[in-house]
Amino acid sequence: MDFQSRDYLAFFNDCWETLFRELNDKGHSLIPVKDNLIDAIWDDQPVRPLNKVEHFEVNYAGKEWQKKVVEVREKMQKEGASILIITALDEIAWLFNLRGCDIPFNPVFFSYAVITLNSVFFFIDQKRLSPAARINLESKKEININLMYCSYDSLTDSLKNIIDENKEGKIWISKDSNYAVVSLIPEERRLLKVTPICLKKAIKTDEEIKCSQNAHMKDGVALCEYFCWLSKEAHKGNLTEIDGVKKLEDFKKLQHNYMGPSFETISSSGPNGAVIHYKPTEETNRKISPDEIYLCDCGSQYSDGGTTDVTRTYHFGTPTAFQKVCYTLVLKGHISLSSAVFPKLIPGYRLDSFARRALWEHGMDYSHGTGHGVGAYLNVHEGPMGISYRTLPNDPGLQPGMILSIEPGFYKDGDFGVRLENLAVVKEAETPHDFQKTGFITFEPLTLVPYQTKLIDPSLLNEKEIEWLNNYHATCQDIIGKLLKDQGKAEALEWLLKETQPLG
Repeated sequence: MDFQSRDYLAFFNDCWETLFRELNDKGHSLIPVKDNLIDAIWDDQPVRPLNKVEHFEVNYAGKEWQKKVVEVREKMQKEGASILIITALDEIAWLFNLRGCDIPFNPVFFSYAVITLNSVFFFIDQKRLSPAARINLESKKEININLMYCSYDSLTDSLKNIIDENKEGKIWISKDSNYAVVSLIPEERRLLKVTPICLKKAIKTDEEIKCSQNAHMKDGVALCEYFCWLSKEAHKGNLTEIDGVKKLEDFKKLQHNYMGPSFETISSSGPNGAVIHYKPTEETNRKISPDEIYLCDCGSQYSDGGTTDVTRTYHFGTPTAFQKVCYTLVLKGHISLSSAVFPKLIPGYRLDSFARRALWEHGMDYSHGTGHGVGAYLNVHEGPMGISYRTLPNDPGLQPGMILSIEPGFYKDGDFGVRLENLAVVKEAETPHDFQKTGFITFEPLTLVPYQTKLIDPSLLNEKEIEWLNNYHATCQDIIGKLLKDQGKAEALEWLLKETQPLG
């Protein structure tokens, strides 16, 4: 498989290894071909994007890129590795404190990087780097890094030379890397495991957490404006799901440093809400009716350091008793996980049932994961951790500083869907005892958008759940309410105050 095809094909090493073993067991062979067969029949392939790459300021990132390289090298030496090959675009963006726009919704750029114990090789066209990015990369700070630029298309030859010049030690590369790259490494020297950058990126700095909090405040303002507007317009009978997407984008664009969505907005009414990964198209576009449940799952990218992802479910008319039960059970699971206290390094799959228990007790469930990691002005889906009923092979266990989504749901096919999603940061928890001295942690919500109390059946909530909900809504009033007032958004403020009245 040639290297040009890697821009368009997600054919990873672990897929290759799985196919190779299964075919080999049946007496067949999987043989790489030098020329990509897709290239041979695809005459009008799009040109690889070459957009400008910008500097991501250290007051947002929290750490100079040179310091990051030093820390990565320490991990390499502990593993006996003399070379680290980086193929994941978000890892490269994080390492160098750079951001781009080559891939929709994700502020990353096409490139490769190789770290040795003496040098750093950056495979990118230098002309793509903004003046600020060049200055940041090339300035001589207290840590002097031997940075060398290489052509993006020279990876094959350059990597062979780097390996020849570093004959000792393991060569570290993620097993999720493309087999075309992995195959360049002598088999006896391969160290196929999660890179040290992957975990370091997942544990946010104090600055990254502060930037994320700021992003969610801006999102909270935009979403309060949007749901306030929807609560009036839905009754007119002319509003469609696509209209909703466009209007939400208009509100978000009013927020400072908004760069665009972090994924395609899910705006779904009635039965479309039961399609978990739905997105409205001209063929599926449905009117937003006050007689149906409306589910909106959206996210934002902010250039001052934040990536958001939030889901809320509303009914703009009179919900049925069954719809209120479903919504409340999802909310119970959401609160249960959000308020859970658990030991450090617990893998995410051990927390998944916190979000499902109330649904299970009523014979209900949902067929998607409960939470995923989120980047800091990076990819909205970020590993290696997550919360799911499936075990994640690379999950290092939850640790303070990680940001994850909490998003239980319920979907009645052909009728409606309910999902409630916040992003939350993992933080230290206080407990009366810590007998094994392991340390305990919990979640702190980042998302600040009201739940709809009209959809709640209070009889299904216990005292602690009501207290959590009222405290959350009080925080929304204090923080988002102040911003709405300061920005002169009186109508949205009135809506927020109405939606966040304490539940008795």
